[in-house]
Amino acid sequence: MPAGGPCTISANVCPLDNSRYNEYCSIMEKKAEPKRHPHARLEARVFVSLMRAADALARGAEDLLKPHGLSGTQYNILRILRGAGEKGLACREVGGKLISRDPDITRLLDRLESRGLIVRAREATDRRVVKTRITAEGLRLLDELDKPVEELHRRQLRHLPAKELRQLWILLESARGTGSERDASD
Repeated sequence: MPAGGPCTISANVCPLDNSRYNEYCSIMEKKAEPKRHPHARLEARVFVSLMRAADALARGAEDLLKPHGLSGTQYNILRILRGAGEKGLACREVGGKLISRDPDITRLLDRLESRGLIVRAREATDRRVVKTRITAEGLRLLDELDKPVEELHRRQLRHLPAKELRQLWILLESARGTGSERDASD
Protein backbone atom coordinates (compact mmCIF):
# COMPACT_ATOMS: atom_id res chain seq x y z
CA MET A 1 0.00 0.00 0.00
CA PRO A 2 1.34 3.52 -0.77
CA ALA A 3 2.69 5.55 2.08
CA GLY A 4 -0.29 7.87 2.24
CA GLY A 5 -2.81 5.04 2.71
CA PRO A 6 -5.50 3.69 0.40
CA CYS A 7 -6.84 7.16 -0.49
CA THR A 8 -3.55 8.60 -1.66
CA ILE A 9 -3.81 9.80 -5.24
CA SER A 10 -0.92 9.85 -7.61
CA ALA A 11 0.04 13.24 -9.03
CA ASN A 12 -0.82 12.06 -12.55
CA VAL A 13 -4.39 10.90 -11.70
CA CYS A 14 -7.26 13.35 -11.17
CA PRO A 15 -9.91 12.37 -8.65
CA LEU A 16 -13.46 12.01 -9.87
CA ASP A 17 -15.35 15.16 -9.07
CA ASN A 18 -18.95 14.16 -8.63
CA SER A 19 -20.04 17.11 -6.50
CA ARG A 20 -21.93 18.65 -9.44
CA TYR A 21 -23.68 15.34 -10.07
CA ASN A 22 -24.79 15.19 -6.43
CA GLU A 23 -26.15 18.75 -6.58
CA TYR A 24 -27.93 18.03 -9.85
CA CYS A 25 -29.55 14.90 -8.48
CA SER A 26 -30.75 16.62 -5.36
CA ILE A 27 -32.55 19.36 -7.31
CA MET A 28 -33.95 17.12 -10.04
CA GLU A 29 -37.69 16.88 -9.90
CA LYS A 30 -39.07 13.44 -9.51
CA LYS A 31 -41.48 12.50 -12.27
CA ALA A 32 -44.91 11.80 -10.96
CA GLU A 33 -46.03 8.27 -11.62
CA PRO A 34 -49.20 8.06 -13.67
CA LYS A 35 -52.26 7.33 -11.59
CA ARG A 36 -53.39 3.79 -12.06
CA HIS A 37 -56.92 2.62 -11.71
CA PRO A 38 -57.11 -0.46 -9.53
CA HIS A 39 -59.61 -2.13 -11.88
CA ALA A 40 -57.43 -1.56 -14.94
CA ARG A 41 -54.47 -3.15 -13.19
CA LEU A 42 -56.49 -6.23 -12.32
CA GLU A 43 -57.95 -6.44 -15.82
CA ALA A 44 -54.49 -6.12 -17.34
CA ARG A 45 -53.16 -8.86 -15.07
CA VAL A 46 -56.09 -11.12 -15.95
CA PHE A 47 -55.54 -10.46 -19.67
CA VAL A 48 -51.83 -11.27 -19.48
CA SER A 49 -52.52 -14.37 -17.41
CA LEU A 50 -55.11 -15.57 -19.95
CA MET A 51 -52.68 -15.02 -22.81
CA ARG A 52 -49.91 -16.90 -21.01
CA ALA A 53 -52.22 -19.79 -20.15
CA ALA A 54 -53.50 -19.98 -23.72
CA ASP A 55 -49.94 -19.96 -25.06
CA ALA A 56 -48.83 -22.72 -22.68
CA LEU A 57 -51.82 -24.90 -23.59
CA ALA A 58 -51.41 -24.21 -27.32
CA ARG A 59 -47.70 -25.14 -27.22
CA GLY A 60 -48.63 -28.56 -25.87
CA ALA A 61 -51.14 -29.03 -28.67
CA GLU A 62 -48.67 -27.85 -31.31
CA ASP A 63 -46.10 -30.34 -30.02
CA LEU A 64 -48.68 -33.14 -30.28
CA LEU A 65 -49.80 -32.15 -33.80
CA LYS A 66 -46.39 -31.42 -35.33
CA PRO A 67 -45.42 -35.07 -35.95
CA HIS A 68 -48.67 -35.41 -37.92
CA GLY A 69 -47.77 -32.42 -40.11
CA LEU A 70 -50.55 -30.23 -38.73
CA SER A 71 -50.62 -26.81 -37.14
CA GLY A 72 -53.18 -25.97 -34.49
CA THR A 73 -55.19 -23.97 -37.02
CA GLN A 74 -55.17 -26.81 -39.57
CA TYR A 75 -56.34 -29.23 -36.88
CA ASN A 76 -59.08 -26.76 -35.95
CA ILE A 77 -60.19 -26.59 -39.60
CA LEU A 78 -60.43 -30.38 -39.82
CA ARG A 79 -62.53 -30.50 -36.65
CA ILE A 80 -64.81 -27.75 -37.97
CA LEU A 81 -65.29 -29.64 -41.24
CA ARG A 82 -65.95 -32.91 -39.41
CA GLY A 83 -68.69 -31.11 -37.48
CA ALA A 84 -70.16 -29.70 -40.70
CA GLY A 85 -70.72 -33.19 -42.09
CA GLU A 86 -71.26 -33.99 -45.75
CA LYS A 87 -72.74 -30.60 -46.60
CA GLY A 88 -69.38 -28.92 -45.91
CA LEU A 89 -68.78 -25.20 -45.44
CA ALA A 90 -67.77 -22.23 -47.55
CA CYS A 91 -64.31 -20.78 -46.91
CA ARG A 92 -65.81 -17.74 -45.16
CA GLU A 93 -67.86 -19.99 -42.86
CA VAL A 94 -64.78 -22.04 -41.92
CA GLY A 95 -62.86 -18.82 -41.18
CA GLY A 96 -65.68 -17.55 -38.98
CA LYS A 97 -65.57 -20.66 -36.79
CA LEU A 98 -61.80 -20.75 -36.23
CA ILE A 99 -60.53 -20.42 -32.67
CA SER A 100 -58.01 -17.78 -33.78
CA ARG A 101 -58.58 -15.66 -36.83
CA ASP A 102 -56.29 -16.33 -39.77
CA PRO A 103 -56.29 -13.88 -42.67
CA ASP A 104 -55.03 -16.49 -45.13
CA ILE A 105 -57.58 -19.27 -44.76
CA THR A 106 -57.30 -20.09 -48.48
CA ARG A 107 -53.60 -20.96 -48.10
CA LEU A 108 -54.39 -23.23 -45.14
CA LEU A 109 -57.10 -24.98 -47.12
CA ASP A 110 -54.70 -25.37 -50.08
CA ARG A 111 -52.23 -27.22 -47.86
CA LEU A 112 -54.89 -29.51 -46.41
CA GLU A 113 -56.26 -30.21 -49.89
CA SER A 114 -52.78 -31.04 -51.27
CA ARG A 115 -52.47 -33.68 -48.51
CA GLY A 116 -55.86 -35.17 -49.42
CA LEU A 117 -57.43 -34.23 -46.06
CA ILE A 118 -60.13 -31.99 -47.57
CA VAL A 119 -61.78 -31.43 -50.95
CA ARG A 120 -63.26 -28.25 -52.40
CA ALA A 121 -65.91 -28.01 -55.07
CA ARG A 122 -68.04 -25.25 -56.58
CA GLU A 123 -71.71 -25.49 -55.80
CA ALA A 124 -73.91 -26.30 -58.78
CA THR A 125 -76.66 -23.94 -57.61
CA ASP A 126 -74.33 -20.97 -57.06
CA ARG A 127 -70.98 -21.11 -58.87
CA ARG A 128 -69.62 -18.31 -56.64
CA VAL A 129 -69.68 -20.60 -53.60
CA VAL A 130 -66.93 -23.15 -53.05
CA LYS A 131 -67.79 -25.75 -50.41
CA THR A 132 -65.05 -27.45 -48.42
CA ARG A 133 -65.54 -30.97 -47.08
CA ILE A 134 -63.37 -33.30 -45.04
CA THR A 135 -62.21 -36.49 -46.78
CA ALA A 136 -62.06 -40.03 -45.44
CA GLU A 137 -58.31 -39.51 -44.93
CA GLY A 138 -59.01 -36.33 -42.93
CA LEU A 139 -61.52 -38.21 -40.79
CA ARG A 140 -59.02 -41.05 -40.27
CA LEU A 141 -56.38 -38.57 -39.10
CA LEU A 142 -58.81 -36.91 -36.68
CA ASP A 143 -59.87 -40.32 -35.33
CA GLU A 144 -56.19 -41.11 -34.75
CA LEU A 145 -55.69 -37.80 -32.91
CA ASP A 146 -58.91 -37.75 -30.84
CA LYS A 147 -57.62 -39.86 -27.95
CA PRO A 148 -54.12 -38.26 -27.71
CA VAL A 149 -55.67 -34.77 -27.78
CA GLU A 150 -58.16 -35.73 -25.08
CA GLU A 151 -55.31 -37.13 -22.96
CA LEU A 152 -53.27 -33.96 -23.53
CA HIS A 153 -56.14 -31.79 -22.28
CA ARG A 154 -56.57 -34.05 -19.27
CA ARG A 155 -52.85 -33.79 -18.44
CA GLN A 156 -52.75 -30.03 -18.96
CA LEU A 157 -55.70 -29.37 -16.66
CA ARG A 158 -55.43 -32.27 -14.21
CA HIS A 159 -54.46 -29.97 -11.34
CA LEU A 160 -57.92 -28.36 -11.41
CA PRO A 161 -60.74 -30.18 -9.63
CA ALA A 162 -63.88 -30.70 -11.75
CA LYS A 163 -65.80 -27.98 -9.89
CA GLU A 164 -63.07 -25.38 -10.52
CA LEU A 165 -62.76 -26.49 -14.14
CA ARG A 166 -66.49 -25.91 -14.64
CA GLN A 167 -66.23 -22.48 -12.97
CA LEU A 168 -63.27 -21.59 -15.18
CA TRP A 169 -65.20 -22.62 -18.29
CA ILE A 170 -68.19 -20.50 -17.26
CA LEU A 171 -65.98 -17.47 -16.53
CA LEU A 172 -64.11 -17.82 -19.82
CA GLU A 173 -67.34 -18.14 -21.78
CA SER A 174 -68.65 -15.06 -19.99
CA ALA A 175 -65.48 -13.08 -20.76
CA ARG A 176 -65.55 -14.19 -24.39
CA GLY A 177 -69.19 -13.17 -24.73
CA THR A 178 -68.48 -9.55 -23.85
CA GLY A 179 -65.47 -9.16 -26.10
CA SER A 180 -66.52 -11.11 -29.16
CA GLU A 181 -69.36 -11.41 -31.63
CA ARG A 182 -69.03 -15.20 -31.53
CA ASP A 183 -71.61 -17.18 -29.60
CA ALA A 184 -70.77 -19.77 -26.97
CA SER A 185 -71.75 -22.66 -29.27
CA ASP A 186 -68.56 -22.41 -31.40
